[in-house]
Amino acid sequence: MAARDQLRDYFLANLGRVLGSDELREASGGISEWARRIRELRNEEGFLILSHNDRSDLKPGQYLLLSAKPEPAFERGISKETRAIVLDRNGFTCQMCGAGAGEPHPFDSSRKTRLHLGHIIDKSMGGSDDPSNLRAVCSICNEGASNVTPDRPSVMKLKAQLRKSRGEDQVELLKFLIEKFPKQARDLLD
Repeated sequence: MAARDQLRDYFLANLGRVLGSDELREASGGISEWARRIRELRNEEGFLILSHNDRSDLKPGQYLLLSAKPEPAFERGISKETRAIVLDRNGFTCQMCGAGAGEPHPFDSSRKTRLHLGHIIDKSMGGSDDPSNLRAVCSICNEGASNVTPDRPSVMKLKAQLRKSRGEDQVELLKFLIEKFPKQARDLLD
């Protein structure tokens, strides 16, 4: 059974339970790219697997699946041709740390560098699969780069965008923030 299938089954068997990274690595069969498989479950299959980026009460390395029902997800749509163009353009070198494909990795010499394509602006934030939005990244850098964008909007810009959005969207954002910061929300209401 593939690591992604093993992780999906493990999350479903532990629905509503906070799972740690060591436990998930073991559930994946001990593969080094277990975190990538979790992102695939989120992005490609639509499982709402929460992390510390989603809820303040979760620590880094903790994950939680709240619902067994997947949401609409992104399809993987990068062609072999696009992959070849981007890797060639980037000289078969990680654009974050400079590691070359097949060489021992500079941060973990026990692993050879494996290159993947990473989005500059993540698909979940409106980025596309166009070659101009793709870059070569090694597996080690890519594990830590999920949903990282070059420029983060300021609070003032976020407030301006929120004021322009529909009321239903503002309420959805409020629900998200209350879920992410339950203690702070209670403190504000008291």
